[in-house]
Amino acid sequence: MGKQEQERQDKYETIYRLLLEQYGQPEWRPHLPPVDELVSTILSQNTNDTNRDRAFERLQKRFSDWEAVLAAPEDEIVEAIRPAGLANQKAPRIHGALEQILEERGEISLDFLAEMPLNEAREWLTDIKGVGPKTAAIVLLFAFNRPVFPVDTHVHRVSRRLGLIADSLSAEKAHQALADLAEPDHYYSLHLNLIRHGREICTARKPKCERCFLSAHCRYYRENRTGDA
Repeated sequence: MGKQEQERQDKYETIYRLLLEQYGQPEWRPHLPPVDELVSTILSQNTNDTNRDRAFERLQKRFSDWEAVLAAPEDEIVEAIRPAGLANQKAPRIHGALEQILEERGEISLDFLAEMPLNEAREWLTDIKGVGPKTAAIVLLFAFNRPVFPVDTHVHRVSRRLGLIADSLSAEKAHQALADLAEPDHYYSLHLNLIRHGREICTARKPKCERCFLSAHCRYYRENRTGDA
C-alpha cells in the first residue's frame, strides 16, 4: 500500500470510530423481504423516508400481493404510490421490475439471490431497467445481509467532502471505492451513520461545519471553512 492509500485508510478508520462514538452502532432491524425491499427502494428515489413508507403502505393495502400489482392498470399503481412523488415515473419502473422478475424466474421472488455469487447477484439486479448500483446494493445488504456498500446522495456527498474518496469520483464508482476502504462488517453501520451525518450536519447546501465533530479530518472544511472565524 502506497503512502496516499495508507493515509486514506488511516483517515477512514478514524472517521469510522468517531461516527460510532457520536451516533452509536445502528441496531440491525428486521428488513423487508427482497422484492418488498426492491419496490421500497424504487419508491425512495428523490423523496424522504416518511413519504416512501406512506406510498409503500398504500401499495400493500390496495393490492393483495405483487402478482396483483403486476396485473393492475398502471394508473392504479400511480395513485397508490403518489405520496412518494414522481409516481408517473416510479409506477412503470415497479411494474417493469416485477414483470422482468416473473419472466426470468417464473415467480415474483428474489430469494435465489441469497445463493448467487455476489457479483452475479449485483449484475442480475442492475439488469432490471431502473435498478442502478445503489438500489441493487440496498437490496443485497438489507434483505440478504450480503457485503455490499450502498452509496446514496448523502453517503456520496459526505465521503467526498471528508476526502474518503476523490472529489471527482462518481456515485456509481464510489460503491466499490468505499467497499474497498471499509471492512465488510462495517458496511451497515458506516452506511447508516454517514446518512445520518449527511442529514443532520453535513447537509447539501449549508453544512454545519461549526458543529461537526469530524472537521479536523475533513478536506472540505480545510479547503473552504478554516478562514471563516
